Amino acid sequence: MKANWFVVAVAFIAGAVLADEAGIAWDELSADQQTVLNAFQERWSELEPARQQRMAEGARRWSSMSPGERRAAKERFTRWRNLSDERRALIRERFEIYRSMTPEQQRRIRDNFRRFQEMNKDRRREMMERYRRMSPEEKRRVREMLRQRRDDRRPPRQDRPRRTDRNGN
Repeated sequence: MKANWFVVAVAFIAGAVLADEAGIAWDELSADQQTVLNAFQERWSELEPARQQRMAEGARRWSSMSPGERRAAKERFTRWRNLSDERRALIRERFEIYRSMTPEQQRRIRDNFRRFQEMNKDRRREMMERYRRMSPEEKRRVREMLRQRRDDRRPPRQDRPRRTDRNGN
């Protein structure tokens, strides 16, 4: 399959699966996974176990996609490849922050994103432009106001679990 490079990149970006220290033997891969990952067969045993895990999971997912899903995934990967290194680094950093959030925080982020995507395009553009024009101080005040609104909707401190930082502290 021509999309072998694509599967590897998607799995790497998503950080699909935690690695098993022993890795995966080529013969343990399904026939579909072997087909997708055929270009890596000769050096499969030389790859780090974590990479083998990610690639195997990516190949499994790729094999289960419909042609339309594969087309959409290829388009996303093409957009990803066209981003600057700095932009990709920023996205990876923000993804790690997202992964460190509680399920409730992640749900809130997804809900807000969904609402934003459902907005009229003109309204979205207007909001983004208005935010871009704000000074750093105005942006800080908006973030503070939104944080306060969120906190006002929360139950009192003793009724909710203690929040931890990214390091679990």
